[in-house]
Amino acid sequence: MKKCSLLFALTILFSGARAQGILRDWYGILSVSGTSLHLVFHITKVADKYSTTMDSPDQGANGIPIDSTQVKGDNVTIIGSKYGLKYSGTFSADSNKIFGTFQQGAYSTALTLFPTKTTVVTEKAKTRPQDPTDFPYKQEEVRFVNPVAKDTLGGTLTLPSDGKVSRIVILITGSGPQNRNEELLDHRPFLVWSDWLTRNGIAVLRYDDRGIAKSTGNFKTATSADFADDVEAAVRYIKSRSDLSQLSIGLMGHSEGGMIAPIVASRDKDVKFIVLLAGPGVPIVDLMLKQNEDQMKLLGNSNADITKALIKTKALYKLIVENAALPTAELKIRVDSLLYRQLKPLEAENHGKPSIEENINNTDRVLLGPWFRYFLAFDPRDYLAKVKCPVLALDGSLDMQVNAEANLASIQKTLIASGNKQVQIVEFPGMNHLFQLAKTGSVAEYSQIETTVDPVVLKKVSDWISKLQ
Repeated sequence: MKKCSLLFALTILFSGARAQGILRDWYGILSVSGTSLHLVFHITKVADKYSTTMDSPDQGANGIPIDSTQVKGDNVTIIGSKYGLKYSGTFSADSNKIFGTFQQGAYSTALTLFPTKTTVVTEKAKTRPQDPTDFPYKQEEVRFVNPVAKDTLGGTLTLPSDGKVSRIVILITGSGPQNRNEELLDHRPFLVWSDWLTRNGIAVLRYDDRGIAKSTGNFKTATSADFADDVEAAVRYIKSRSDLSQLSIGLMGHSEGGMIAPIVASRDKDVKFIVLLAGPGVPIVDLMLKQNEDQMKLLGNSNADITKALIKTKALYKLIVENAALPTAELKIRVDSLLYRQLKPLEAENHGKPSIEENINNTDRVLLGPWFRYFLAFDPRDYLAKVKCPVLALDGSLDMQVNAEANLASIQKTLIASGNKQVQIVEFPGMNHLFQLAKTGSVAEYSQIETTVDPVVLKKVSDWISKLQ
């Protein structure tokens, strides 16, 4: 749920945006399955209308027309319906960059835009202060197979050099295609977590999501349940090795990974503890509506616009969840009908661009995919109630993707009600979804903050794991 644009895209679709803007060429680099793809956005304005064309130099495509460019204050939204793409970003005058999220179909990733080509190439190689520069422990490239999907997952195993280890943690990434370092915006959170835990005597296994980097498989067709099978394959791999089989196995999941960890822990007795980093505790529909509301507030939308957008989004989510058993083709008919009724009144306001049909087709690509349908109907409490091992759940008070107050309270209530007495809940003041000290919690801040994971949070987790009986 980092990479959150997928979760609040509909509120932007249903809300208007008045234009004020930023006129120039903007350069960025997408990282797609280990490959770099350069993009250029040319933003111009004639009279009161903003427009954009896009270049994709690596694909030999220039002057690609963009249907809609909306600018409101420092916020810009670029929509290319024909290609199913959308970019939402916030301009930072201090750094002269746009920090935002690129979305195409079900794929979503952070994307920073720069005012010159030279700058983007230079800054792409940027490292963060917490990136380790030395590795005083054992590192091993590993591969293991998910026997259900027949996929081979590539990862890294790190072990304390002194051999004195009793616990091992499997790291579980959040939503969206992620490599083993959970890399985004030049931050590598799982590299930092792995390094910290291993230096503190705790072994770590982290791996690339299926279909990403050195892992095989198809990420686009997988659901959270499939990713849980991947985690369980990692557990089985550890148990299969004579040098690791006696270690106490724990799971640590971030965001959606914090939803997957309880799925595995509820059914696999070899899991002895779990750490939930900004993991969900309320039904995902409720989580997403709250996220939509918070994101729209950050973008400066009025209360009236937010209320209107949430009513439409809630109706759409309700339709999908209540018809979860329907075949996709039948559900599409109902979703398209509702979308048409919702979008038709906005046609004049949007001057017919993009068209209703294009909007519906692009929305369908997200809403009707297997991952989204499973995710939307998910209630974390169903699995948390079955978790009997120790649980540490953490979040930041400025998390605008997984609201800390509601989700931590629900996690605690559900676990305790089911008889789990080994529960610790911690809310860190002023921290965002990545556990960085932040000002607003906006996604746009992630890249601007040099710290990848606040040291206070790192220490809390390693201390808690080390003190387990």
